[in-house]
Amino acid sequence: MSDLKWKTLSSEYIHKDEWLTARKDRCEMPNGTIVDPYYVLEYADWVTVLPVTAEGKVILVQQYRQALGEVSIELPGGCVEQSDASLEDAARRETLEETGYSFETMHYLGKISANPSTNANLMHMFVATGGRKVQEQHLDPNEELELLEVSWEEFIQLVEEKRIIQAMHMSTIFYALRYLDKVSYK
Repeated sequence: MSDLKWKTLSSEYIHKDEWLTARKDRCEMPNGTIVDPYYVLEYADWVTVLPVTAEGKVILVQQYRQALGEVSIELPGGCVEQSDASLEDAARRETLEETGYSFETMHYLGKISANPSTNANLMHMFVATGGRKVQEQHLDPNEELELLEVSWEEFIQLVEEKRIIQAMHMSTIFYALRYLDKVSYK
């Protein structure tokens, strides 16, 4: 198998912010071709969780998304913070903050990339079970979330109607449904 990895010759940051860092790389392909510029977006890693209550309800969040100008139905989740001891801790923290629920189990489903050609981060997927309400939501100043607690039938209907449009959340949903034996390959 041939080596497909590029060599980074130089990197220059063109924008650095808490939520978005962009850099311009100068790269060399294995065949000697120079790619200049190659733009990369740096974000913190993300976590997202498909949470299920002790009563068997799926918890979703609904919020306005400025980039699309639409209200979106999504899974709880957010950025991994430096203070998080582990990815699971980040998933538990984000889910507790956004929903007010704590969970008996948190199972890691794997990682995916939103766009490996431009984004330097990963999203880590979890499924949580045995959720119980332990506090009110504790939202960031720029968050306004409404909770939706739905039955499995209602949840599958939302999926079938393509009402959950966040692609990375749909990946988490797929892996969680497989893990929970809610879907199988034929």
